[in-house]
Amino acid sequence: MVFWEGYVSDEAMGTFAPIVVYWVYAGFYQLLPPLDKFRLHTRKEEEEKNSVPLATVVKGVLLQQLVQATVAQLLFLLTSKFDISTTPVQPSIHIQIVQIIIAMFIMDTWQYFVHRYMHQNKFLYHHVHSQHHRLVVTYAIGALYNHPLEGLLLDSFGGAISFLVSGMTARTAVIFFCFAMIKTVDDHCGLWLPGNIFHIFFQNNTAYHDIHHQLQGTKYNYSQPFFSIWDRLLGTYMPYTLVKRPEGGFEARLKKD
Repeated sequence: MVFWEGYVSDEAMGTFAPIVVYWVYAGFYQLLPPLDKFRLHTRKEEEEKNSVPLATVVKGVLLQQLVQATVAQLLFLLTSKFDISTTPVQPSIHIQIVQIIIAMFIMDTWQYFVHRYMHQNKFLYHHVHSQHHRLVVTYAIGALYNHPLEGLLLDSFGGAISFLVSGMTARTAVIFFCFAMIKTVDDHCGLWLPGNIFHIFFQNNTAYHDIHHQLQGTKYNYSQPFFSIWDRLLGTYMPYTLVKRPEGGFEARLKKD
């Protein structure tokens, strides 16, 4: 039993809960004090290197979430038509955990190859993916600042395929999609905070993705949002070192051989 049972359908929660989670978690980061001693880039760097204002970023994110919600509704509508039972049987916790882990690997695989291709194809990079890289210095609210086509191909289709291949129910999808959203926001937060569980349990984290957003690192660290497996297997993994800046904060420095 879940807290929304009897009030909202699993399908509605799977559609809208990740959007709410995005703004709550990203908003939390946005409302924090400057925290200069934990930043991966100075505020001056953010002002000088980013070529798009916050208002435009917010509009872009809202547009992507409209696409995301539409795809989610269509996905749940189509899958429910093939489900002959009126009340889906929820699998055990152990099976749900396995399904979520499978979905994580599926999403990582999809996003790695689509993301890498968007960098290699000059037309797609120039007209589509470069929008996301207007934020050289990333921050939480900009995690989903993408061209609508990228949002559809990379995120929405990636989520749909992960859902279908893993065989999870709409209820399990609520947990998975919200977790993926939190992880994506955290990877773009631009802060190296002590005790952050994502930095402890995932090598693919804020600093790892920061390397990819740096101008000299755009051909590396394509993997997102969970693991670094494909980067390591296919030669696009770029290790880094975290160096304390004299004026405070950290710098993620490429560690080339």
